[in-house]
Amino acid sequence: MATDTHPLSLPPDLIRLGAAPAGKEAAIREAAQLLIAAGCIDPAYADSMIRRETVANTFLGHGVAIPHGMVDDRNLVRRNGIAILQVPDGVVWNDGQTARLVVAIAAQSDAHIAILRRLTRLMQDEARLNALFTTGDPADLASALSDETSVPAAPASETGDLAESFEWVVDYPTGLHARPAAAWVEAARAAPGRIRVRHGEETADGKTLVALLQLGLRPGDRITVSADGPDARAVLNRLRATITGLSAREKADAAAAARKAKSVVQGWTPPPSADREMPMVAGIGASPGLAIGPVHVMPKADLTVPDRPAPLLDGGNRLHEALNLTRQQLKALADDTARRLGPAEAGIFAAQAELLNDTDVITLACQLMVEGHGPGWSWNEAVERSATRLAANPNSVLAGRAADLRDVGRRVLTRIDPDLRGGSIRDLPDTPCILVADDLSPSDTAALDMSRVIGLATAQGGPTSHTAILARTLGLPAMVAGGGALTELANGTTAILDGQSGRLYLDPTDADLAAARGWIEEQRARKAQQEERRSLPARTRDGHVVEIGANVNRPDQVAMALSQGGEGVGLMRTEFLFLERGDAPSEEEQYQTYRAMLEALDGRPLIVRALDIGGDKQVPHLQLPHEENPFLGVRGARLLLRHPELLEPQLRALYRAAKGAKPGALLIMFPMITTLREIEALRAVCDCIRTELDAPAVPLGIMVEVPAAAIQADVLARHVDFFSIGTNDLTQYALAIDRQHPELAAEADSLHPSVLRLIRLTVEGAERHGRWVGVCGGIAGDPFGAALLTGLGVRELSMTPRDIPGVKDKLRDSDLAGLRALAQRALDCESSDEVRALEGEAS
Repeated sequence: MATDTHPLSLPPDLIRLGAAPAGKEAAIREAAQLLIAAGCIDPAYADSMIRRETVANTFLGHGVAIPHGMVDDRNLVRRNGIAILQVPDGVVWNDGQTARLVVAIAAQSDAHIAILRRLTRLMQDEARLNALFTTGDPADLASALSDETSVPAAPASETGDLAESFEWVVDYPTGLHARPAAAWVEAARAAPGRIRVRHGEETADGKTLVALLQLGLRPGDRITVSADGPDARAVLNRLRATITGLSAREKADAAAAARKAKSVVQGWTPPPSADREMPMVAGIGASPGLAIGPVHVMPKADLTVPDRPAPLLDGGNRLHEALNLTRQQLKALADDTARRLGPAEAGIFAAQAELLNDTDVITLACQLMVEGHGPGWSWNEAVERSATRLAANPNSVLAGRAADLRDVGRRVLTRIDPDLRGGSIRDLPDTPCILVADDLSPSDTAALDMSRVIGLATAQGGPTSHTAILARTLGLPAMVAGGGALTELANGTTAILDGQSGRLYLDPTDADLAAARGWIEEQRARKAQQEERRSLPARTRDGHVVEIGANVNRPDQVAMALSQGGEGVGLMRTEFLFLERGDAPSEEEQYQTYRAMLEALDGRPLIVRALDIGGDKQVPHLQLPHEENPFLGVRGARLLLRHPELLEPQLRALYRAAKGAKPGALLIMFPMITTLREIEALRAVCDCIRTELDAPAVPLGIMVEVPAAAIQADVLARHVDFFSIGTNDLTQYALAIDRQHPELAAEADSLHPSVLRLIRLTVEGAERHGRWVGVCGGIAGDPFGAALLTGLGVRELSMTPRDIPGVKDKLRDSDLAGLRALAQRALDCESSDEVRALEGEAS
């Protein structure tokens, strides 16, 4: 029996081999019963162990779970002890986590740290750990967890292949980088057994993003992908489909990048001077363009993370919560970036989120906490070790992922310890500046205020980094790899940044400035010619006009949308006011945002979607009840009507903004409408608030996202002013496919004939009452999709700003009669493949 003086002794009566519990709770209770029988805990402590699972994840990794009770229930521990439940076939601990050793811990203080230290070291020895999962001798387990010398400090490397395998030659033009690797990991994690990727003598866990990236796979590298476990061959077939299915997209992206590089204008050349040579810092061009302005140097991000030890369980809880909150934040950022800049750029943040699932990084952080370090220090140290290994990779593309790991690591760190937030990209001068930094993270780059930052220069980084990619997408002149001389510049120094040649010219003369401004004016005139066509309406050859809006979430994004030819904002997704912060915005804060949006649009229409929370958009700080199936639960309008504390402040802010706006400029639409009763209830709240504020009437519309709304559109149209179809959700509900499902998402095609028929039903129902229909879903930004929608009778399309020029060109080169005939042929098709085959006829 375990005693206080020998907390790690492990007699046979505290080890049970070959257990087969029905589930996690049964496993915990079975292990707890061993501790109860040994006199280590009061029977009530078993319930405490169950409660612990609702507030923390006790899965340590690599098939090991360590259930324990709540801190407040330590009084129920009679003596320190541990019990081991061996589950050879495994028991599901959480989604994607299977435990084969359940080590139940009872400790009145931190006496169990020694056992955790042994466990974390044992997990590095995969062969021995696997043997313990099936051993028939309890002495093996007792020895492994009580003999310090029996656990090797360094893990043995496994280079062999698993039971089933296939070979593949890397044909991605830039090798295996973060975005495709994240897709590999997502597919691999759906497998019950192990996945291993081998290149020569090096191997990586196929379910671990950092491990895959550290292989440094280049084009032409031959790899072996292997698997074991149930249905290993079927698992490999699915994984192979994922891997090879990405090749076409990777090649297309590389070709597009090459075309873009060839089309870039030449950089600026300073005028010759007999008096002096202009001082200059040379780097690498990352995003073309010329910027003139004062330099603003961001303080170096060298951060000393204090080591503040905390009770192990408390530290683990803080890390777990920080990881979850950061996942939510990155999802919001990815969603925002997809609508502003495009899905490829959004993939940067989806890949960053996958880094948070890296078991190696998380396990190392746990090991360091077990050794007595604080959670913030341990997390930062684990991230730095992994990032350093990535940065040393000879493949520059993969080495650039170290910045992504540090970026996401810093986000988690500031959640663990808010005191470590440091400086912010928002701490900028009021006048436009050239931002100089040691390095800038992708998330900081995506969030730059383009009215205050006119150029970017970093001491580190490379032209293939995610930061450089985002700068090019934003049209922000940028240079990278300028070296330490950049960060030593004095704030306010006048400079000329050439993002094509990668040079930052300092202290220019009046003649230099005049020459640079002249060059900028030439480029501006050339760009104006290109944008002139964008600003023309989307008028077909026979005179039919389709309104084109942009999906925009913040006032500072409006200018870019208008420059691409946007005629207003067709979708402002207000959940971003809630997602990127730790509390709900006040009525006044919302009012200021809506007013700023209207001012930026200068009379152009602004369609604001009321708060759309639920499904895949969760806001932790609202503390809404957990739902087993949130897509079929309380979301959208259902949630708003149940939470007037969210609905009413938003409507008050909107009607206040309407009082100072041009009549008709502001429109409000409500999400996820299913019944007429919901419309009537929402209209009643609007009428009450409008009357109270003496505000003007505002057109009220609804999102058509469920088949019920489309089928009953003729009834709903009597009670609303317009419809806006969300094709992503409508497709999901019509086809019964979760658009985020790793295996089925590709089949959720919005051009499926059934979805097109629902859109047509909506248009017909709206036309009976003189209402117009818009679309703000994904296919609105696809030129072929836009052509079909126009043929179906849709009058307004809203999309990511960068998609606007292509859609306008497509519609201007078409005639309405032809588009109507095309739409009818699409409605008669039997599959989405048949519909897509019509693309060549879309004219």
